[in-house]
Amino acid sequence: MATYLIKNTTIVNEGKQFNGDILIKNQRIQKIAPNITTTQAVIEIDGTNQYVLPGCIDDQVHFREPGLTHKASIYTEAKAAVAGGVTSFMEMPNTNPPAFTQDLLEQKYTIGKQTALANYSFYMGTSNNNLDEILKTNAKKNEVCGVKIFMGSSTGNLLVDNPLVLESVFEGSELLIATHCEEESIIKANLAKMKGEKAVLEPSDHPIIRNEEACFESSFKAIQFAKKYNSRLHILHITTAKELQLFGNMIDLKDKRITSEVCVHHLHFTSNDYATLGNQIKCNPAIKAPDNKAALWKALLDDRLDVIATDHAPHTWAEKCEPYEKAHAGLPLVQHSLQLMLHYVKEGKINIEKVVEKMSHNVATCFQIKERGFIREGYFADLVMVNLNQPETIAKSNILYKCGWSPLQGFTVPASITHTFVSGFLAYKNGVFNEAVKGQRLQFDRG
Repeated sequence: MATYLIKNTTIVNEGKQFNGDILIKNQRIQKIAPNITTTQAVIEIDGTNQYVLPGCIDDQVHFREPGLTHKASIYTEAKAAVAGGVTSFMEMPNTNPPAFTQDLLEQKYTIGKQTALANYSFYMGTSNNNLDEILKTNAKKNEVCGVKIFMGSSTGNLLVDNPLVLESVFEGSELLIATHCEEESIIKANLAKMKGEKAVLEPSDHPIIRNEEACFESSFKAIQFAKKYNSRLHILHITTAKELQLFGNMIDLKDKRITSEVCVHHLHFTSNDYATLGNQIKCNPAIKAPDNKAALWKALLDDRLDVIATDHAPHTWAEKCEPYEKAHAGLPLVQHSLQLMLHYVKEGKINIEKVVEKMSHNVATCFQIKERGFIREGYFADLVMVNLNQPETIAKSNILYKCGWSPLQGFTVPASITHTFVSGFLAYKNGVFNEAVKGQRLQFDRG
């Protein structure tokens, strides 16, 4: 593997910006200094007018493999992630078949090893009848990112609605438990009521059916279980102002037992956007009224919300063009999440240090990822170089998702991703990929 020297760049790391050089050798950051000179054979990269950030770590993606590869695959979506500066991902178990056994989980790791350009981890799935398999994951607590529970917004065995099973998982899991929290009974009642009032439902009805109360009640329930058993709980994609009262900012992230995530689409869109985008922004939990978006931003900046992710969930264009009730829920976002947040940096909504904190540092801390998420000597060189003054318009011609579309199509972001290093390997440079080396399985430091 080549040795690289990034010269004369602006490094953003651990709350600071500073000018310097970075030497990358044998997968890792060998040296960080104001001016590095070396007699080693290196490939030098001029970082003038660019920023180097730690690669983003997305803790919630759906890459659809196995079984749903007409929508996406680990290969295609990991490649899109790398183009967007996402160097590591954690992928969800709702594939076909779902990752409900240790064998099925390891099959996904095998696919990742063979095809993923980014570093990877996969969640163990929870059903109403696979408790023994879930608890076997305890033996892999340094090799698996977590256990995922759909406490709503799923069907069949993926929906865990048996309180005894929930209690047993919260009591027995030694891994982080990540939850999708929406109360199905409330959603079903809202849907029945809406159908009684309207002959044809529309995308704008989605946040009324999957309302604030459904999210709050489910999140509250998960937190009660976690407090009872001192479980390590991470609640995914918070969308409501009401839920924010459940989270605090009075202790350091490393000491929190209950943490939270917000997704880029809930920071960007509101229910007003259904009028123009319709099913393109249909997702679960729903994009809601503008007051919720404002509250999410406030909580993100004051550290009640700990990490930013995407919930990248691609569907074919045909699946999104069905009538509202049949249209699939989910948005493809992993290629553009960092660029979208850099748009808000340009707007003055958030500073770049806080973006790095929420998309890299905090994810590594939250999940106890080993030697990644920071620009530190000795750590893996997962790095992204960005030009903050090189706008790019998101268009069909540059969208890399297998599904071929984005709800951000036509939107111009102010910054471009120029280089992405994955474990010291230059996987992406100015629109060109080098796929000779694949990403690595994430390791965790959980004692």
